[in-house]
Amino acid sequence: MNPYPEVTVGATILNSDDRVFLCKSHKWSNQFVIPGGHIELGETMEEALKREVFEETGLSVHDIRMIGINESINHITFHEKKHFIFINFMCRADHTNVQLNDESESYVWADLNEIEKYDLHKFTKNFLLMLRDKPDLGNTTEIFYNYGKE
Repeated sequence: MNPYPEVTVGATILNSDDRVFLCKSHKWSNQFVIPGGHIELGETMEEALKREVFEETGLSVHDIRMIGINESINHITFHEKKHFIFINFMCRADHTNVQLNDESESYVWADLNEIEKYDLHKFTKNFLLMLRDKPDLGNTTEIFYNYGKE
C-alpha cells in the first residue's frame, strides 16, 4: 500500500443532450462510476483528466470546470485498500462514440432525472443527485468531506 494518498481526477461528462456518462467498473464492485484516474508526475490536473477520459472512453472533452473535492480511505467497494483524494470536474464531449478500455465492462449515457434506476457507486449516486437537484453546481466548486472511511 502506498504510504501517501493517491491524487486522482474524475470526469462528470455531459453530452449535447445533457446526459451524463457512466461506466460499470469491476474496480468498484461492478457499479456505475464516472471515469478518471491518477495524476502522473509533471502532469496538470486538466492534462490528467483529458488523458484518463480518452484512455478509458475514447472521448475528447472540453469546457472543463472543477466542481468538487472528495476522498476515499480504504473504502470496501474498491478492489484494493487505497487512500484516494478525488478532484472532480464537469466537462463536455461533442460525440458519443465510446471505446471502453479494460477498466470498464459497459457504459450508459444517463438522464439525470433517471439515475436512481442504475446501480451507482455511493459517491457517484450522491454526487449526481446533488448535481441534478442543484443545476448551478457546475458553475461553482464544492468541497465534500467524510466520504468512505472503512
